[in-house]
Amino acid sequence: MGKPTRRTALSDRIPGGRDGRRMLIVTFVDRIGSGLWGATATLYFTFAAGLSTAEIGVLLAVSGAIGIAGPPLGGLLADRVRLRPLLITVQLVRAAASLALLTTTDLRLLLAIASVGSLGDRGASVLTKLYATQVAGPERVRYQAISRTAMNVGWAVGGLAAAAALTGGTVTVYRWLLIGDALSFVASALFTLGCAEPPSASRIAAKSASVSAERGESTPAESASASAEPASASAEPASASAEPASASAEPASASEKTTAPNPWRDRRYLAYTSSEAVLFLDDSVFKVGLPLWAVTATSTPHQLVPLLLVLNNLLVVVFQVPFARFGATPHTARTSLWPLAAAFLLGGAALAASTVGAPWFAAGTLVLAASAFTVAEMLHATISWELSVALAPPTAQGAYLGVHGLAQAVQRSAGPLAVTAAIAAGPLGWLGLGAGLAAMCGAQRHLVRDRGDGALSVAPVTVSEH
Repeated sequence: MGKPTRRTALSDRIPGGRDGRRMLIVTFVDRIGSGLWGATATLYFTFAAGLSTAEIGVLLAVSGAIGIAGPPLGGLLADRVRLRPLLITVQLVRAAASLALLTTTDLRLLLAIASVGSLGDRGASVLTKLYATQVAGPERVRYQAISRTAMNVGWAVGGLAAAAALTGGTVTVYRWLLIGDALSFVASALFTLGCAEPPSASRIAAKSASVSAERGESTPAESASASAEPASASAEPASASAEPASASAEPASASEKTTAPNPWRDRRYLAYTSSEAVLFLDDSVFKVGLPLWAVTATSTPHQLVPLLLVLNNLLVVVFQVPFARFGATPHTARTSLWPLAAAFLLGGAALAASTVGAPWFAAGTLVLAASAFTVAEMLHATISWELSVALAPPTAQGAYLGVHGLAQAVQRSAGPLAVTAAIAAGPLGWLGLGAGLAAMCGAQRHLVRDRGDGALSVAPVTVSEH
């Protein structure tokens, strides 16, 4: 055998094999388009579509609210149809929605088209996560870290390309950037065509249940259902084996045994998702809070604001993969909620202190705050990825991750309100926000503790084993 090349060694470090690497390309290309559109959207609706500021606000708010339905809808479909064709379809719907924006300036039509695009954006995010979870298996946290790095690099490339193109400042440029956004989705769909269909956790569990039903045995799906329903999770294992004779004499049908758990009835998972919506606030801090606070409440030069966003991007690119160790297992992820709480506290305190002293001191505290919230972002991304999967039964992974996707969707709508409220309250508002986020870390740590029901254990049937 020949000596492994540098390229081979690098490929071996990416979980998921060939399909995992292809999905990283999909993520990178997708985010290039997002970077193009993110830097252009407001300008396009203002100068190309001729909308007023109020109309743009209504358009973005309503379409964003409708997009909240994307994650649970995508997750529900993923448990019922093949994942790869579904992901390709969603990418093509996103491309069609982007191109359709070019065809009208009517607010009602733009609202309908933007809502479809928002549904596709949020749905694609969950489907991509589900695909990565299935192909990466036990190394899903490391894959997530590499994927986030690809996302940030893609965003940076798209943003820089948009910045260069916007020097022209014409309506034609805005339209071509929107076309570039649509083409990125088409390219993502084409790359996804080259990926294999991942094993379906639901089908694997169903097959296992069918075989076990014929033998009169208990199934992993039953165990997952027990951990998904808190009301039934408290039953002792002994009670499940108390009537082996009746279970063997009258085995339930395979369809009954493989009924997937319902995340909407899983109070523990719903409470966990609610806590996630709060912990995702670091996104609104960077997009809304930090820029507004820097220019309205501190003496720092305004030129520092974009540099803080660049700092965030660079830190994620460099350190997200090493941070994967903080979510290597469910237990490690739960323990890592304490340093996450500390990062939130430090970030809030630094923003509160930035109003005191000379411009150099304000700049230093803003850099400290940006660094702390970036650390919180990387930690939470790692912890969230691991716990959201560990708490989801393998028979309903898509539905559960779809519900978890609501956390980010809700935060994108409600987060700016929470952050602007903190700004309005002044330094005490930031101290309160940091303390509140830290307290939520403690509450989530208590919520996801291993209660002996297997909810934080490796699932008996996982896609990585087949």
